Amino acid sequence: MSYADQVFIQNCKDILSRGVWDTDRPVRPRWEDGSPAHTVKLFGVVNRYNLKEEFPIITVRKQFLKSAVDELLWIWQKKSNDIHQLNSHVWDAWADENGTIGKAYGYQLGVKHRYPEGEMDQVDRVLFDLKHNPTSRRIMTNLYNHHDLSEMALYPCAYSMTFNVSGNTLNAILNQRSQDMLTANGWNVMQYAALTHMLAQVSGLEAGEFVHVIADAHIYDRHIPVVEELIARTPFDAPKFSLDTSVTDFYAFTPASVKLEGYQAHTLDAKIPVAV
Repeated sequence: MSYADQVFIQNCKDILSRGVWDTDRPVRPRWEDGSPAHTVKLFGVVNRYNLKEEFPIITVRKQFLKSAVDELLWIWQKKSNDIHQLNSHVWDAWADENGTIGKAYGYQLGVKHRYPEGEMDQVDRVLFDLKHNPTSRRIMTNLYNHHDLSEMALYPCAYSMTFNVSGNTLNAILNQRSQDMLTANGWNVMQYAALTHMLAQVSGLEAGEFVHVIADAHIYDRHIPVVEELIARTPFDAPKFSLDTSVTDFYAFTPASVKLEGYQAHTLDAKIPVAV
């Protein structure tokens, strides 16, 4: 059993057994038929993954790492808010008539500021500090810009990354205000674990611990039957993850730069409704 499976299964069991329902309150998300999308949730879930031991990808439901990395690079490398520059349809429901998601995610990472060392955006600042100021305790990004929230199609869920170098090891913390456990947990974990590997490689470091902090970890009401099916399955062992070692520039990574060996996973035939 992969460690990511252990974490996912335990999180879901905890939410279903000890979680708090919001059925007594009005909620923003809606199902396609217009019905309110209620959730059961836990507050303040913290998961830790040792990237030196294994890559955190679940096997109780097949995950598509290259598609996840494509979205990650759309945000962190292209710094885009245009869904036409994305090779999947994960953002279609939130795009406007021009195909953008407003001043969200990649847009925020691409805003440049003047520093003593020159003009940089948030990603460039992280890359610079990892190489030149690895002892800094200020290496972080933040997408939750209150000045621009009104112009975002969706307030950022995964909104902040903090990087910390210990010796030759790069550790990272992902802060997430909201996590849809069924549709997004496995996706986000493997994305930001891959990002940590990428930033470590181009900075001459080794990926260490990835910590995932979730303020509101929830399961939607219509997702419960599928979640119960997944957590009853027998997981497989974790696959071996590798990066193209020839890449030394973060902006040269592509989805083809990541590789999994020996990945076995269960398929999921059920159609998962999405709350918007």
